[in-house]
Amino acid sequence: MKDKKRILVIEDDPILIRNLKDILEEEGYEVHIAVDGEDGINLAKEAQPNLIICDISIPNKDGYEVLKEISQSDKTKNIPFIFLTAKVEREDLRKGMQLGADDYIFKPFDIWDLLNSIKVRLNKFSSLSKIEDQSKSNENKKYDINDKILVSIGGKSQFCFIRDLKYIKAETPYVKMNFENGKSVLHRSSVNEWEQKLPELYFTRIHRSTIINNEFISKIEKISGTSYIIKLKDEPEPLVVSKRYSSKIRERYT
Repeated sequence: MKDKKRILVIEDDPILIRNLKDILEEEGYEVHIAVDGEDGINLAKEAQPNLIICDISIPNKDGYEVLKEISQSDKTKNIPFIFLTAKVEREDLRKGMQLGADDYIFKPFDIWDLLNSIKVRLNKFSSLSKIEDQSKSNENKKYDINDKILVSIGGKSQFCFIRDLKYIKAETPYVKMNFENGKSVLHRSSVNEWEQKLPELYFTRIHRSTIINNEFISKIEKISGTSYIIKLKDEPEPLVVSKRYSSKIRERYT
C-alpha cells in the first residue's frame, strides 16, 4: 500500500475546513488542519506535509507571513504552497508569487480546479525530489567512460556521455565542460571534484585548472625541460601542462 500524501490546510472557516477535509480524505490524502497562521507554521514543521493549502486572511500571522516563515526553514522551504484567497488585486498576486507561492485558488472555487492543482504540484515536487536524490547519490560516484551525465545546454536538460567529454577547465565558481560535439556547459563544481569522479584510465589532470580526456590528445609538445603543451583534436588552442603535473605526462606518454 502506497503511503498517503499529507496535506496541511490552514484555514479559519469551519465550514470550508470540514468540506475540504472530507473531499481530500475521499481522494486518499491524509489531512492536517490548522486554524491560524501560528499553528500552521508549527504544524508544517511537525507534520512535514507534502503540500500546504493556506488562506491568506487568517488570524495570528496571515498567509503571507506563513509562507515567508516556512520558506526560511530547510525542512519546509520546498513544500508546494497553494493560496486560497478572495483577493484578486494584482499587488496581492505579485506579493504571493514573489514569496514563492506555487498557485492561487480564488474563492469561491471549483473543487476540481483545486484537486487538479494539488495533483500537478505533488507530481512536480515528486519529480524534482527524485532528481535531487539522484544528484546527491551521484556526488561521490566514480563514473565509467560509458556513463551518461545530465547537463543543461542552452537552457535545456540533456544527457551526454562521459566519453564525449573532451576537457574540463575551471572558471570559478564553475567548471566549463567541453564536449566533442562542440557544445560546452558551465557546471557549479570544482576541478578537484571531477578529478575524483572521472575514470583515471581515460582522464588526466594536467593543470590545477584543467582535466583532459586522453582519447582526444592529438599531439604533445615539449617546450622546455619539464614543460609541455597538449593539443586536442579539433581544438585550436593548446592546453598548458603545469610543472606540478608534467610527471604524469612523462610517465604515460614518453
